[in-house]
Amino acid sequence: MLKTFGIVRQTVIVTICSFTLTAGEFAQAQSDFNPILKIGIVQRFGERPQDRLTLKARAGGQLTLSFPSADGTSTQTITSDRIVIEIASQPLSPPILEEKIVLSNHRSFENAAASAFHWGEKGIQTEMAQPRRWQVWAKREVYDSMLLRYLMFYTLRSQGNLTVQLDRRVLPQKAIASFTIGDFRYNRDRLDVSSSTGIVEVSYQRENKAEINNRPYAGTLRLQPNAHQNFTLVNNVPLETYVRGVVPHEIGYNAPYAAVQAQAILARTYVLASLHRFKVDNYELCADTQCQVYRGLEDTTEVADRAISDTRGLVLTYNNRAIDALYSSTTGGITANYNDIWDGTPRPYLQSVLDLAKRPENMRSANISDDKNLKAFLARQEGFNEVGWKNLRWRRVGTLEELQTSLKRYLRFSGDNTTNFNAIKQLQVLKRATSGRVLEMEVTTDTGKIIVRKDEIIDAFDPPDSTFFKLEPIYQDKVLTGYAFIGGGLGHGVGMSQTGAYNLARMGWTYDRILNFYYTNVQLEKLRPEHYQ
Repeated sequence: MLKTFGIVRQTVIVTICSFTLTAGEFAQAQSDFNPILKIGIVQRFGERPQDRLTLKARAGGQLTLSFPSADGTSTQTITSDRIVIEIASQPLSPPILEEKIVLSNHRSFENAAASAFHWGEKGIQTEMAQPRRWQVWAKREVYDSMLLRYLMFYTLRSQGNLTVQLDRRVLPQKAIASFTIGDFRYNRDRLDVSSSTGIVEVSYQRENKAEINNRPYAGTLRLQPNAHQNFTLVNNVPLETYVRGVVPHEIGYNAPYAAVQAQAILARTYVLASLHRFKVDNYELCADTQCQVYRGLEDTTEVADRAISDTRGLVLTYNNRAIDALYSSTTGGITANYNDIWDGTPRPYLQSVLDLAKRPENMRSANISDDKNLKAFLARQEGFNEVGWKNLRWRRVGTLEELQTSLKRYLRFSGDNTTNFNAIKQLQVLKRATSGRVLEMEVTTDTGKIIVRKDEIIDAFDPPDSTFFKLEPIYQDKVLTGYAFIGGGLGHGVGMSQTGAYNLARMGWTYDRILNFYYTNVQLEKLRPEHYQ
């Protein structure tokens, strides 16, 4: 850890936007446009009674803890070098009925957003949440009457919306954060934490397993309630410091320098275009693969820090807005259009491109939607930027029993309680995009047909690593026993291929040339407020 962004030794505290920053962090955030982000680093703390958080100051430092007084009329502030937060139960008398309408379930935020838009067109106000899968809820503060909720639920079900659910829970008690300082135990639903060193070390234990162990975070922390009757630990951190915690974990530690620079620009752009994802929980972005992997200041590298510094403030824009800067591990030789994977508004800058370093100028993409072209493309393994990577091509097999199990699990998680079957009789690709991605799969069962679309296919069936595949039936004694998924790529395949960027950088390409290779008609600009606000 050679650089020390956010590491200061000042004790003056500045209050801004309802959380605290050390004076040094505040000055850094204002020196150029470096907005403060709210990143949920532990999303569902208290979901299990055994959950435990340990927060520590670096050696010689002190934590400053601020939380509401017992009567809620003032704020208490105390100091300590270490705090352990556990979960206590507070009885509710009378019990509370928590009820909401879940309009749809999705694998990805992108499809949840498209679904929310379509419900809005029908006059239903919505909000999006991620209890596990992404969900679209009828907006709770609007539909706060039981009569209104029941009327809506039964009306929607009668109209054929069979995956709409009425989620009801009676809560006899609620989870409360509990911590001890000295001889006093405090039970609170909110806690702000800052450190005299500018760094707080976080350990998170769930079910006797340490998921995070002494991971250092710059900025400040806030433990706050979320929409799921538990808590989120939020890291309030300047943008450029946040990017330090993303780049090495996303691009890898052996990436050539230009690829690391490209990743820094994408990480910065992506977060600014995605700040609305967790509005329902009052923070902005998560810290895992549902967003970008963010690990604070754990295992930062000199190379990544230099790339971040060299590209400081640079973002990709389209029509003067930060783009939805999606990227994936491996494309399989051709990237996907945005709408090959998700519904919703097209992104003109996320168009399918051939992942060939030496592609002809007049051949930016290709149409491989028909069986003959697809077969020839998948048979080819040379010339691609991803040559040498194991996920360029793969073959995954699923028996009928395995496919049946995964499909039933998918239907259950999707809220479909009406589709029942015992056996899969056939799988068939009904529709394919020009990039080769499967748009629709038809599953023939003993009770009827099921259609699975776009990225939901990855949840419905375990074998494929992407939607870029063809199907090959497997027979034993002339009896169908399963299917081979023969394809390429890892992940959604939209935007930059991280493994492809390795090759282009090794060929001597600069980061701006790499980005222009994968994104169509974008601008590389210094960040300004109008790019995302």
